[in-house]
Parts: sequence; C-alpha cells; structure tokens
Amino acid sequence: MAFTNFGLSPQVLEGVKAMGYVEPTPIQLRAIPLLMAGTDVIGSAQTGTGKTAAFALPILSQLGRGANVSRVLILEPTRELAAQVETAIRDFARFTDIKVAVIFGGVGYGAQTDALKAGVDIIVATPGRLLDHMERGTCRLDQIKYLVLDEADRMLDMGFLPDVRRIVEKCSRQRLTSLFSATIPPQIETLIQWAMKSPETIEIGARRTPAETVKHVVYPVAEDQKSDLLRALLDHIKYDSVIIFCRTKHRADRIAALLKKNNHSVAVLHSNRTQREREQALKGFRDGLYEVLVATDIAARGLDIADVSHVVNYDVPQHPEDYIHRIGRTGRAQAAGDAFTLMVAEDGTHMAAIERFINQKIERVKLEGFNYHYTALFDEAKDKRSAYERQVKGVRLSGGYYFGPTRRRKR
Repeated sequence: MAFTNFGLSPQVLEGVKAMGYVEPTPIQLRAIPLLMAGTDVIGSAQTGTGKTAAFALPILSQLGRGANVSRVLILEPTRELAAQVETAIRDFARFTDIKVAVIFGGVGYGAQTDALKAGVDIIVATPGRLLDHMERGTCRLDQIKYLVLDEADRMLDMGFLPDVRRIVEKCSRQRLTSLFSATIPPQIETLIQWAMKSPETIEIGARRTPAETVKHVVYPVAEDQKSDLLRALLDHIKYDSVIIFCRTKHRADRIAALLKKNNHSVAVLHSNRTQREREQALKGFRDGLYEVLVATDIAARGLDIADVSHVVNYDVPQHPEDYIHRIGRTGRAQAAGDAFTLMVAEDGTHMAAIERFINQKIERVKLEGFNYHYTALFDEAKDKRSAYERQVKGVRLSGGYYFGPTRRRKR
C-alpha cells in the first residue's frame, strides 16, 4: 500500500515524498486510517518503526491551513524527543503554512513565549515547561483538537503522570487522542480510561523480543573491577560506535571522565547537561566526532541514533523493559550489533527478571586475559551452567566458564 491510498492532503504527500518515504511501515499502515477516520488510538511498536509519521501525517492532513491557534498538542517525556519530533513535523509540513513550536526546559523562556504569542498550530512539549507557560498565561489549550501522548510509560517512569493529567484537563473535550507506549501498566490504563474515547489498540511486533541481529552476553564481575573491565572490553573489541548506559548521572560523568583519560573520544548525555551540551553530544556522536556516548536511560528510547555497533550496560537496568530499549539502540534496520552487560552480585535479581521477560537465558562469559578478582557469581555459574552455555563454542577458562568469541569490526 502506498501513502497515496490514505487520503492524505496533497501538501503532506509532497512532504512525505521529499522525505524519501516510499512504503508505509506496519504501525503507519494501521494507525493512519484510524486517525483519518477520527478514532482514538493506542499504539505499541518497537523503536524505529515510524511512530511519529503514524500520528503526524493524518493530523497534518486534517488541520488544513494554518490558523495561528494551537490545535495540536504532542507531549514528550524528554527535551531530545520533543526536539526530534518537532523537526520531523516541520519536514512533513514543509509544503504547508502550518506553524510548529517546541516547548521544553533547560533553555530560556523568551523565544518560546514569542512563538506562542505569535500563534502556532502545533505545540510539541515536555510536561513541566508546558505547565509553566500555562501558569504564566502564555499558552492556552482550550482549542486543542488533536492530543498525542508519546512514550506514555516513559512519562510515568519519570513521574510526569500527575502533570499530564493536569494538562489533559485543560484541553478541549472535543478532541482526538492518541497514546503511544511500549507497555501499559495499571496507571497508564487508568489514564486511558479517563482521557480517551473507545480507543482502538494497535500492537506491532513482540515487545519482549530483542532484535535477532543482536548478540547479547553478560560479563559477571566484582564491583571493584567494573570500570577496569569496561576499559578492557573497549580495548578488546573493535567497534564503530558504542553507547554505555549508566544508572545515574553522577556515574555517567565519572565513567566518561575515566574513558577520556584513556584517550577515548567521549560524549555525555543526561538530564543535568544543558540543552546546548545535549544537542552537541548527540550531533557529535551521530557525525562520528565521538566514538563513545555515555548516557543514562534518557538515550534508551526514541532518539534517532543509527549505526551503533555496540551497547554496553555498565549498570544492569532495574526494569526489564529498559533492557529491551537499551539494546535496541544497536542492531537496527537488520544490521548486526552487540550488547554487553556488566553484572555484579547484587544484580542477580534484576538479571533474572530480564531473562524471564525475554524468555531467554543470556550467555555468561569471561573476557580472555582479564585478571579477575573472585566473586560468588563465578561459583554460581559453575554450578548452574545452562545447556545453552555448554554448547557455546569457545575456550574453557578457570572457574568453569567459557569465553565465546565476540564479533569484531574494523574501525
């Protein structure tokens, strides 16, 4: 099916053509007709499947001419996602006179206030800064006809759900509402029942399945050797680009500083960085200026970062869904990728939850030549080595482990 079969406006079709889109993705095939028909939609699909176009194209087509009145509100959990979605909408709407503004914190109010006062048709915003503008009287939502709650479960994780409810209460009741979320926990279910009218649910792909092109392994290690093992891993593998995920902003800064001392070109991405620093980090990493990006889970979802050859979980994610999102940064578009996780003794419960979630035992390996300190994890692996691990082809090491070969790449 071609985009011309959806009933999209000629101007939007020109934007689609200019973007180089040829065939709709599965989420677009199912969501666009529903939104064109005026149906509330709940959409679930893996990262990189074209969700932005799935809601943006039908909304743009039905807006008609620009009216300088805010008729569309798209809520995003982070500044990066808001900026990315705003850029995509500008591209889709390039042959229209529709105006778009992006509203997020970490920058001054001046330019945002000026844009809102001048009048915009579409607002892409993070909840906190949008509420600030509403309280200042620089933004009204009573004319909103289309509301999109993007990455709703991420907004829940970040504590934004009360803010989202306050915002939705100020929107027109005569609106079309779309919600996109990787998972639907009870709190999101409650929001759906309250904010949406007889929504249709679309689920594309298995949410619990990592990409088949990704090889993922676990490296058990003592806590006091984690940073040493990370440096040894980076020296051992041949990578094009690598994202290292840390649990906290402080740890991300510490690991980045450590790697810089080892002559790695490193960028850092977390919520304490200024907007300018975050934009420079993302652009530098995409352009190859930096070979390593050290980040918190702010980089796990939605960001358009292609061609990442390796992902390293310096800290085991505390929620199984976050493991899927993190390793989903590599192995995109059928490309091969590697995902490594450093695991200390206290991570056992979280790692077991991840393996239950994906219904798969992840191979435990040792790095050849690394001088390990003893950890009880080695005894556990020796006693409970799975049938899968026994079949791994490699070199037997002390402690009953196997070292399986890792994929190597040329720089």
